[in-house]
Amino acid sequence: MGKLATIAYRPIGLASGLAAGALSGIVFKQIWKRVADEEDAPGALQSEYSFGHVILAAALQGMIFAAVKAAVDRAGAKGFQRITGFWPGK
Repeated sequence: MGKLATIAYRPIGLASGLAAGALSGIVFKQIWKRVADEEDAPGALQSEYSFGHVILAAALQGMIFAAVKAAVDRAGAKGFQRITGFWPGK
């Protein structure tokens, strides 16, 4: 049933990945507003920001995305296990 559980979980994993991406964007935007006192984070092609400023924003955004995605994926897997009795991964 392990392989079948993995296949059955795929649509849930896909949906949770999309939700995690949206949620992490919202979380990052709120944190960036507080940390940098700016509405939007700098983009890589915005010349008015220093290299360090752009890299810091990108690193923070990546860290938040990874943490939110891991939390959402783990919660989805645990919910799937509660409902089906099978863990969706290895």
